[in-house]
Amino acid sequence: MLIGRREFTEEIFERIRETVRSATQLTRSALARSVCDWIGWHGPDGRPKEMSCRAALVKLERRGLIELPPAREVNFERRVPQPAEVEWVWPQVKAPLADLGKIELVVVTGDVALSRQWRAMMKAHHPLTDGPLCGAQLRYLIVSDRGVLGGLSFSAAAWRLGVRDEWIEWSDATRAARLSLIVSNSRFLLLPTVKVAQLASYVLSLATKRIANDWLLRYGYKPVLVETFVDSQRYAGTCYRAANWRYLGMTQGRGRQDDEREAMVARKHVFVYPLRRDWRKLLTAPLVLPRLIPSVQTPSPVDWAAEEFGRCRLSPRLTQRLLTLARDFWARPMANIPEACASKTKTQAAYRFLSNDDVLFETLLQPHYATTEQRISELGEGEVVLVPQDTTSINYAKLSTTAGLGPIGTTADGAQGLHLHSNLAVTVQGVPLGFLEAQCWARDPAEHGKKAQRHALAIEEKESYRWIQSYQAVAAVQKRLPRQKLVSVGDREADIYELFAEAAHTPDGPDLLIRAQHDRAVQGEPKRLFDTIKAQPIVGFHVVQLPRQKNRPAREAKLAIRFAALTLCPPQGKHDLPPIAIRVVLAQEENAPKGTEPIEWLLLTTLAVENLEQASEKVTWYAQRWTIEVFHRTLKSGCNIEDRRLGHADRLDACLAIDMVIAWRIYYMVKLGREIPDLPADIFLEEAEWKTLCVYSTKNPVPPTQPPAIREANRMIATIGGFQGRKSDGEPGTETLWRGLERLHDMTGIWRIMASGP
Repeated sequence: MLIGRREFTEEIFERIRETVRSATQLTRSALARSVCDWIGWHGPDGRPKEMSCRAALVKLERRGLIELPPAREVNFERRVPQPAEVEWVWPQVKAPLADLGKIELVVVTGDVALSRQWRAMMKAHHPLTDGPLCGAQLRYLIVSDRGVLGGLSFSAAAWRLGVRDEWIEWSDATRAARLSLIVSNSRFLLLPTVKVAQLASYVLSLATKRIANDWLLRYGYKPVLVETFVDSQRYAGTCYRAANWRYLGMTQGRGRQDDEREAMVARKHVFVYPLRRDWRKLLTAPLVLPRLIPSVQTPSPVDWAAEEFGRCRLSPRLTQRLLTLARDFWARPMANIPEACASKTKTQAAYRFLSNDDVLFETLLQPHYATTEQRISELGEGEVVLVPQDTTSINYAKLSTTAGLGPIGTTADGAQGLHLHSNLAVTVQGVPLGFLEAQCWARDPAEHGKKAQRHALAIEEKESYRWIQSYQAVAAVQKRLPRQKLVSVGDREADIYELFAEAAHTPDGPDLLIRAQHDRAVQGEPKRLFDTIKAQPIVGFHVVQLPRQKNRPAREAKLAIRFAALTLCPPQGKHDLPPIAIRVVLAQEENAPKGTEPIEWLLLTTLAVENLEQASEKVTWYAQRWTIEVFHRTLKSGCNIEDRRLGHADRLDACLAIDMVIAWRIYYMVKLGREIPDLPADIFLEEAEWKTLCVYSTKNPVPPTQPPAIREANRMIATIGGFQGRKSDGEPGTETLWRGLERLHDMTGIWRIMASGP
């Protein structure tokens, strides 16, 4: 279909619809920029043709093909004079940094009252006043117990900048493609009434730790580098140097509007700060944009790989290679890459794919996140979806020459590897629906030992901040799925007071169900948390099924239940945080088998708990937290991810993204076979696969005309993998299933050859 002079294929229509549905927080401008990026709509100068794209999107909306976010109201009437602005009273502060208490950056963008305060402060005290800021932007207030201390902002990067472009080694084309990955620290102000040594560098460190994630939440992608300009006639940039920003040199004295090259403005110092280690690799890699193809009806996904990866924001060639790799990994989940690819040509193509600069962990998982969200949306209204999150380490000790890995043990020069923190959506029955968010990183060896100083660090500087970032990502999904209820579930590592404070500030976000680790003070109670809840009367008993763990056999546990509504006091040194009203459930096993450690779960939740039924329900839900541990075990032992042989950590985590979806699918297959056993097996198996399976298992050369039920198919596959099916064995697990899948793939290859005839 032609819109103006631009042809939109059905594929592009569908991607626009998907983007509009999922980007509820994006403005029309941000949406148009996103569309320009992935359909290659750029002008001769490389800039995105945003206004043309916005006009085309409006035409599509008028034809009823898409529904855009509401446009901002514009009033063209003559403005009446505004009353004088409020006279702001700024705090007078002269003290050491430690005396200010907790210092926070509060996002201003979108809040009218905070925005007025930010603008008034900049107009009064900043040489550049309050703007206008260029392009995409985020503004912050710097806040402490003493009040507002200042503000800062980030906005679009300079289009051309000689010292920066030379340092990055940019060509014009690459700069045009990658410029959006840089943001500019366009304003930074500490009020003149605030005299605090080291405050400026401390604020800059806070800002650089959170800008990438804040930018992602607002604009849908993460920048990798921050730049700033310091007027050389006024300042030396001391605070930027103290915050470890890198000095590149001086500008030529030309502003954005200096088309005549008159260089009439003051020259400025240029500083930059990388937000991730592989920033140069990402900024210098040429962006491969998908070409428009003739308008044809795009078929629905032909298989699971297309459903989970088909909408990846890669070029068509790379996307096709991704689908091929996913199918090969699924066919042989325990094999190494050459074995899974089964040919030298495909193996070399796989290594090239994983080495490509556009192939990133986050990019590969984005379409799976969207498909997981779709699976949740198809559940009934009011359905509860549990989202257990957990961290695991991946040991690559065998890869001593691989670059980019970090310590995973207690010593900086010990075992090396990566850390993975994932959020897996599961039904209350334990069926895994897929991931909603995941983070993969390598610890910096230079920061090893930081744990000893953890009490002096802000939460944003700690590794535990990833729990809060994960909660924020799930909260964004919850806003898009108001018909379902998401519950974030965590073990004792998730008992972070700031996490509960975040949930309290997000009333429309997911609920929390966390196992307590810290014996906190309780408001209005003489004793602390553990003793207070243990003093409550037993209201009843609840039985849970405990799965096998290491040397502990599976068993049934009868738990005594207590519950109460309490208010937790903030920890020492964090009195700037408010008290948190919470429901507490204690489940204790009173008659554990001899030689077995009794179960004791003290659960903190934002969910309603007013009777035994509701308390028992929360205990049952918490028991599903094991799904994330089972998944991590499946990932390591089933997909053998720790045996991958790749030359850099970036390639390992890209490969890990594919393996995660493979491991999830195997686990999904096991759980569906147990919970919904009558589903037809063709939801997982192709026709040739289930026919091969039936012929081999029944020894009947004539295959059935209809696929078997998934439970029956799982047992046949597991039998091929060594499952004996004894009465005491129960249903097959993931290990025998993935072994059987490998053998089934080889058998199916022979079946296809025989079926094709001479």
